[in-house]
Amino acid sequence: MNVRSEYQSKLRTAEEAVKLVKSGNWVDYGFGVTMPIELDKALAARKEELTTINIRGMLLMRVPEVVKADPLRETFYYNSWHFSGVDRDLYKQGLCDFIPMVYRNKPFYYRNHLHVDVAMIQVTPMDQHGYFNFSLTNSATKAIVEAADRVILEVNENLPRALGGFEECIHISEVDYVVEGKNPPIATLPRGTSNDVNQQIAALVVETLVDGSTIQLGIGALPSAVGELIAQSDLKDLGCHTEMLVDAYLDMYKAGKLNNRKKTLNRGKAVWSFALGSQELYDWINDNPFLASYPVNYVNDPSIIRQQNNMVAINNAVEVDLFGQISSESSGIHHISGTGGQLDYVTGAPAAEGGKAFICLTSTYQDKKGEIHSRIVPTLNAGEIVTVPRSQSHYIVTEYGKVNLAGRSTWERTELLISIAHPDFRESLIQEAETMKIWRKSNKKS
Repeated sequence: MNVRSEYQSKLRTAEEAVKLVKSGNWVDYGFGVTMPIELDKALAARKEELTTINIRGMLLMRVPEVVKADPLRETFYYNSWHFSGVDRDLYKQGLCDFIPMVYRNKPFYYRNHLHVDVAMIQVTPMDQHGYFNFSLTNSATKAIVEAADRVILEVNENLPRALGGFEECIHISEVDYVVEGKNPPIATLPRGTSNDVNQQIAALVVETLVDGSTIQLGIGALPSAVGELIAQSDLKDLGCHTEMLVDAYLDMYKAGKLNNRKKTLNRGKAVWSFALGSQELYDWINDNPFLASYPVNYVNDPSIIRQQNNMVAINNAVEVDLFGQISSESSGIHHISGTGGQLDYVTGAPAAEGGKAFICLTSTYQDKKGEIHSRIVPTLNAGEIVTVPRSQSHYIVTEYGKVNLAGRSTWERTELLISIAHPDFRESLIQEAETMKIWRKSNKKS
């Protein structure tokens, strides 16, 4: 096969390519920074020609043109696997629906249960062997294109080429059309702002880590604060095994802490599934053999995670109730995020030799009216989503301490969790626990 000739024969304008989309189709946009741009605009322009176009995406970095063109959802129905701030705002406006998932299962869903009529994904330019790289979103991208009847690639020369373990690329022979985009800069994700409370929580986590630990960091200011503090610590020979590669790993690497030399599995490689962060992070990823992208059904598989000795998972939450149920994706029925990989790592990390899974949260939050509320609550609010069941909760950390709930009875959990609640709420939590019959008279008064 002459891959250059094949490329030229499949080259189309965005307007020509989106003619593959027919009424009633399911269209997949991939997610994050590799969602299509020119194809999205061209599809939006066909609003009046089409009916009932369902679109799947995830972690929006901008409002899709199909959503802008159809504020009444007469033609286009956008659905998200996991919310960013953009997805969340659209959800509030009734312009986005949510798809629940445990992240490791996403490729399985596509390969066994979902149909894709047309997949549209941004990729790097084709190499001399005829391969396009999935760049910052290995994740479930290969599963998506395998499930698709038609595949359209939109080339962006600014995307970094991410070397991988497997499923990080697609060959020209597997593609229907190629569109050469206008090569806009890649969207970046600003770091979460860390404050004194976050730093206190981070310090409680970092003090438990040992040399040679392999680290997973979730999204948000708290996990980022932990990563930044690790970079400033005396720890050494750390490894990376994470669904999301963020700037904190680059901080650790630049500080000489991250070398992957002591990893039990994939030694010498920082393993990840998707990346969001600064342009400096993207530059670090480009053609870097130190880093290896893998599909999420590998990276987030608890049976893989547990093989890393001293595996440490660090994620955040919205609330934790006295039974140890962890809510990380909604406040009541108000949707915030998604399960993502939190359950994957809370399952896998504690099963590793020397492994730990930390859920970090500030003890309180302030609502729009200025009122202060406890994040440690008697029970989760009606309609609130349980991200991690009580049977899987491990370490819970606030600025007032860290507790290990593994194997603890309800009254032990109650005592431990109240001990790390804000002091102003401890007495009322004890009263609620007594009413719920999960407070023993022999318990300590927190």
